[in-house]
Amino acid sequence: MPKPDRVLRLAALALLAVSLSAAPAQAAGHLLHLAIGDPARKDRVAPVVLDGITDTSTGQAITLPELAARLADTRLLLIGEEHTSVEFHDVQYRVLSALVASGRHVMIGLEMYPYTEQPFLDDWVGGLLTEDGFVRLSRWYANWGYNWLYYRDIFRFAQAHAVRMFAVNTPREVVAAVRKKGLANLTPEEAAHIPKGIDVDSADYMAFFKATFADETGPVHGAGMSDEMWKNMLGAQATWDATMGFNAVQALQRANDPKAIMVVLVGSGHVAYGLGIERQARHWLDGRITSIIPVPAATAAGPVVRDTQASYANFTWGVPQELDSAYPMLGTSEAVGEGEAGRRVIIVQDGSPAAMAGIKAGDVLQAFDGVALTSGDTLNRLVAGKRWGDTATVVVRRGGADVAIPVVFRRSIPEKDNK
Repeated sequence: MPKPDRVLRLAALALLAVSLSAAPAQAAGHLLHLAIGDPARKDRVAPVVLDGITDTSTGQAITLPELAARLADTRLLLIGEEHTSVEFHDVQYRVLSALVASGRHVMIGLEMYPYTEQPFLDDWVGGLLTEDGFVRLSRWYANWGYNWLYYRDIFRFAQAHAVRMFAVNTPREVVAAVRKKGLANLTPEEAAHIPKGIDVDSADYMAFFKATFADETGPVHGAGMSDEMWKNMLGAQATWDATMGFNAVQALQRANDPKAIMVVLVGSGHVAYGLGIERQARHWLDGRITSIIPVPAATAAGPVVRDTQASYANFTWGVPQELDSAYPMLGTSEAVGEGEAGRRVIIVQDGSPAAMAGIKAGDVLQAFDGVALTSGDTLNRLVAGKRWGDTATVVVRRGGADVAIPVVFRRSIPEKDNK
């Protein structure tokens, strides 16, 4: 069994990954109203308009063609996403389409691939791979894990318009090494995957970072973590940010085209308040960096978010709040336990299909519909084949015995709405 402190670190990192990408779409209002970031904007708010784009420097609502015009001198554009939101990805698609239509030389940077997978992206854009072949050969479900269908339209658009795509991330084991032992203690082989001069000293970023572990009423997760753990976790996050910023800027500079714009598609937590990728990329790019983050503005029941801190992003785009993800997820975070065959569950998300089925933290996932779970890639790929209402049988090892658990992929209804 993994040591308790190791489990805590793994759990904290899993919570971080969920928080930084998903919290804005879950109406986490405290993350949208932090007085941090750009000093000129951090002390005022900007409205969020459903199906509208807000220029937070003025509070003005603008149209998509007007946005494309205001991006004329932008060299690096960061578009935040919630990974399982159709609405967020539609914003990304529409911005890319508008930029191509305006005559810009568009390049796309991708968080979901480490730079070592670049040849597969080149082959995809070049039309050398079928869709199924690309997903399989590029190890989509190992490198990313989220359902390919969320991103399919963007990838097909890039191929159809010969828009080059760039893998800008670093191998995840490098980020894990930073989290575990800090930047200063990386081996030369590990350090070779990341740029020099990563900035980990930002009080604002630490404030945002810790806020992702809190709810509207105060601290929830991470209250018992030491200062060293917080610092190492922030160092891991900064490593992600810096590597993506560095690789995106390097690709942009290699294009040697003043009309080129690198558009990075990345979790909103790497974009918010200009503290993530933008802060790091300024070390290497002497040009305009702009951010766009979609914000859920309304549901059938009424408004969700009326405004954000003006420093949250350069532009916000109001989108509808989605009831749930379009495609189901099991709702577990796992790690490979030492000496174990299978994947040990470290977190079960409340209200998820796994929680409703009775899967528990500490269970070791053995099989999914009769297929042995030898890797996270296998589990992600099998779950991606499910739709809401489908069923599966998950075998877990619990207390030394294998237990078959029937899972039904159903969405949960919050108690307050269950009338």
